[in-house]
Amino acid sequence: MSIYPNTPSESDDLYLSEAQSVPKAGGSFLAKLWQRLVSLGLDERIARLGSVFFTALLLVGVVLIMGRFYANPSGTAANAELRLAAVAEGTNASVAIPAFVVAESDTAIDRQISLHTILPALPRTEIITYTIQPGDSLFSIAEKFGLKPETILWGNRYILGDDPHMIYAGQELLILPVDGTLHRWSAGEGLNGVAEYYGVTPEDIINYPANHLSAATIGDYTNPNIAPGTLLVVPGGKGEFPDWRTPRITRENPATAVNVGPGACTGSYDGVMGTLIFTWPVANHYLTGYDYDPEANHFGIDIFGELGEPVHAADNGVVVYAGWNDWGYGEMVVIDHGQGWQSLYAHLSTVEVSCGQEVYQGDVIGTVGSTGSSSGPHLHFELRSDDFGRVNPWDFLQ
Repeated sequence: MSIYPNTPSESDDLYLSEAQSVPKAGGSFLAKLWQRLVSLGLDERIARLGSVFFTALLLVGVVLIMGRFYANPSGTAANAELRLAAVAEGTNASVAIPAFVVAESDTAIDRQISLHTILPALPRTEIITYTIQPGDSLFSIAEKFGLKPETILWGNRYILGDDPHMIYAGQELLILPVDGTLHRWSAGEGLNGVAEYYGVTPEDIINYPANHLSAATIGDYTNPNIAPGTLLVVPGGKGEFPDWRTPRITRENPATAVNVGPGACTGSYDGVMGTLIFTWPVANHYLTGYDYDPEANHFGIDIFGELGEPVHAADNGVVVYAGWNDWGYGEMVVIDHGQGWQSLYAHLSTVEVSCGQEVYQGDVIGTVGSTGSSSGPHLHFELRSDDFGRVNPWDFLQ
């Protein structure tokens, strides 16, 4: 830089040469305006505003172009053009949109109007009575009320006595609200002892709604305030079935059955031993009544048979019972096969063998009948083992 005032320096010369290189058009209004903005430092801000403006303008253009194809439901450009024209003219013109029409169809579903509300059935808590209908059985009645067969039996011990065959049409049975048993209270009983016998707790009996008992009023469990004769539901209760009808009868001591009925044998017998291969005692091999169900105190199978049809010995053995059974089996035959096995044939029409007689597999020992507690001709057949108890005949018959 020169020390003399107003004397141009080298940098000043460079500035002047650059200024002189600006085209003549810079003298126009826009050029002067731009130079003014630059001198004020607004050039970058103006550039950004210009960029935003042109971007917005581009988006508007894209929207208008796309609207020609997607602005109406039919997807045609014609309707889009009509709307744009209406907007451009500033009118309230509108384009008609096709009406939505539901096509008639055979698959249309009509709603049925019902003024009734179906409510779920409430659980039953009280004992009810049921009149047995022709064809009913312990099992069909249990299924009808959603209970186990043994519940029907245990709930009617004072009517049926533990024998599922003791039902008949017209008879009334008590139907418990839940699976369990029924107990008739006797004077002198203790609540702890009764509950223990049925395998439940005293509270199970006290708290069940159908019994209408209260811990506050029942008093001492050993001498509770329960009137004799009161019927109590024992929910979940179970007991033992006394074996009055068919005790184990051996050839060595058949007189153990003297309390069963007049068909009991006396003395001691010896004779042929069985093969322990058991054949069907009648020609038919299907049920006509109860199946094997120990829970319902039914330890045999009721095999279909015509009245008077011959009944055959299932295996070799000695007759240890031949005649009437007082506990619902009617005319009955029991054969001891030796080695701890015996077979039983009940509800016979006739008995064709006698006490102590040796029989062989296939021999006729009687005829099909409906004696005792029976709802029709059939053969009640049981197999018993000293080792396994009264077994399911289906597992052994051949």
